[in-house]
Amino acid sequence: MRRTRPAARAGQYAALLAYLVFLAFPLLWLLSTAFKPPRELGSLHPTWIPRHPTLANFRQAFDEQPLAHAALNSLLVALGSAVVAVLIATPMAYVMARHRSALSRAATAWVVVSQAFPFVLVIIPLFLLLKHLRLIDSLVGLVLVYVVWALPFALWMLAGHVRAVPAELEEAAAVDGAGRLRTLVSVTAPLLAPGIAATALFAFVTAWNEFFFALVLLKSPGRQTLPVVLTHFIGAEGVADLGPLAAAAFLATLPSLLVFALVQRRITGGLLEGAVKS
Repeated sequence: MRRTRPAARAGQYAALLAYLVFLAFPLLWLLSTAFKPPRELGSLHPTWIPRHPTLANFRQAFDEQPLAHAALNSLLVALGSAVVAVLIATPMAYVMARHRSALSRAATAWVVVSQAFPFVLVIIPLFLLLKHLRLIDSLVGLVLVYVVWALPFALWMLAGHVRAVPAELEEAAAVDGAGRLRTLVSVTAPLLAPGIAATALFAFVTAWNEFFFALVLLKSPGRQTLPVVLTHFIGAEGVADLGPLAAAAFLATLPSLLVFALVQRRITGGLLEGAVKS
């Protein structure tokens, strides 16, 4: 086996370090800005570490905008989207993976093509459809939109995990008298736990961070989600209240960061396994 030369290995580590710095720079700068007083925010020579750190930006952010209520709305929408997407995608992915047919191939093609659609192409017909269903300015309507948007990726991921489950296990369950539904629930679903977890977390984080659909479909202040409320820190003339905005934005990123930090291995393993088996 050929060994990696020290110079090449050092170059690889340097490239990895540069990439990590590139990814961490916005978050670190956001954190630094959140703790800076107004005088330092307007300084011509900004520093990484605040000279006089303060929590006033966090207090002001909560005083000016209903961040807690908006975070609750985002949590309800994200959890609802993740649960419904997984419940719909799991049996559909099972059918796609186990029954090769023209319909299955068409569904796979739809999964690929749907990922190329930009948001702006679907927002008008989507708005009219939800208006007809009386789901405009409704968290339920927003959940339905997020579920539909997350389904293609969820189907692709879970279908790969279903293919990774040996068909012999299902055949043995059928010999013992188990039906299709019983086999899916008792045999296949437990083996799909990593894929289901990764898919649910993907749907949750996508719904938590989504802004465009929430901005268009939600009008009442009491129903707005956290990404929409963050825009209220920007005035009519485009001038941002930088300190409170940075504080609120940092708090808004914490749930996603905590989720990925706690279940990083399961997410990575689930994504890679589903992608390889697809």
